[in-house]
Amino acid sequence: MALRPHDTRSRDETITAPRSAPGRSPQRRTTAALALALALTAAGVLGGGAAPATASSDAAASPSPTAGAADRGGVVTAERLNVLSAAQVRAVLTAAEFDADPAILRSGVVSYRLVYRTIDPHGLPTTASGLLALPATDTRRLRVVSYTHGTETARADAPSTATDLAADGWGQAPALTYAAAGFAAVAPDYLGLGVGPGLHPWMDVPSEVTASFDLLRATRLFLATQGRTVDPRVLVTGFSQGASAATGLATALRSGADPALRLGALAPVSGAYDLRSVELPALLDGQVEWPYGVGYTAYLLVAFNRLHHLYDTPAEVFRDPSVEALFDGEHSGERFVAGLPASIDALLTPHGAELAHHPRGRFAAALAVADATCSTLPGPQSPPQPVPVPVRLYVGGADTQVPRANSEHCRTALRGHGIDAPIVDLGAGVDHLGSNRAGTAAVVRWFLTPGGPR
Repeated sequence: MALRPHDTRSRDETITAPRSAPGRSPQRRTTAALALALALTAAGVLGGGAAPATASSDAAASPSPTAGAADRGGVVTAERLNVLSAAQVRAVLTAAEFDADPAILRSGVVSYRLVYRTIDPHGLPTTASGLLALPATDTRRLRVVSYTHGTETARADAPSTATDLAADGWGQAPALTYAAAGFAAVAPDYLGLGVGPGLHPWMDVPSEVTASFDLLRATRLFLATQGRTVDPRVLVTGFSQGASAATGLATALRSGADPALRLGALAPVSGAYDLRSVELPALLDGQVEWPYGVGYTAYLLVAFNRLHHLYDTPAEVFRDPSVEALFDGEHSGERFVAGLPASIDALLTPHGAELAHHPRGRFAAALAVADATCSTLPGPQSPPQPVPVPVRLYVGGADTQVPRANSEHCRTALRGHGIDAPIVDLGAGVDHLGSNRAGTAAVVRWFLTPGGPR
């Protein structure tokens, strides 16, 4: 989630960070968990049946279906983007209204765009791009933070292509924060964003996970060319859309998808972990204000139709079929908002409303996969990571885009697997976009705290 409408760019189980709804049924959680495990296995994340990756040297070339799985995570290109002093990093963060505490952000940052080999939602070879931000230090062995970003409708707004930091530092601010604090920060653009080919499969957790995982592999290879290594314990975080991507990535890491990498800690922020029971009803009944409710509903139907064939023509579900064109990867900010209908009723045809209110068949199955990230047990491959890892779920107290019940359901599902995941309240006045800022500040401090995830 996390659509931005403007181009400028006790044990009560709750922790209040410094400056209610019932859980899903066990049967639904079990079904959803199995669905995600099968989807990740089919996508090659959980071993056995990984799809091949392209051996092409051209990031935009058609992938070769014969390239081996060992090529996944291979670096196609590495382009240096910026070299920033610690003071310049803090200036970018201040302008973007992120925390710029000099006690935390002590290092300059060197950033790169990596184009790397991965697979698409059908398991076919493709390429993707992502941001790598490194501390400008002599440290040879780096701890990695994976940050997965929130919703962007334009490919140019993804982390590795949002390079005009003077105009809008939002897209790179979290990665710059973690790098300036001494971590190697990776931020995948996801498929179809940045300079990757094709259209973005929004909220498709399996492809978000493969893109994230393969960027970790690419980072390890790239750092080796600089004489640097990575700590295998990956610190995983993400915001909004990226929160469920983060929990999915954590599942893959705990399941031993790559023996050289494992989960160190998980700290997702403001995630829509329960689309079927919490988020989608909130979008449809007006709890989520315009333009977000209309925008997310339309994006969900368009993106899921591309993968799961929910309708034959946009006129079946949208009163104005031209809405579908807003999700071509070229519309952002005011251009995107200007094309949205004024309400859910104005967006959906009767058939579209029926589909959204009562998901069935392929749509229900796809939602089950998206909703399984908090309830999927580590699989049997490699073997699974046996030691529990620390988990915190972060929420904004004034978030009207992603209801808190999403995190409450996630906490309940994790508890069912013996994982204690307290909810961290970022403040009563923190809205959805504000939770990215406040969450980044809170998570980096947690990652740095002695006795914490490190």
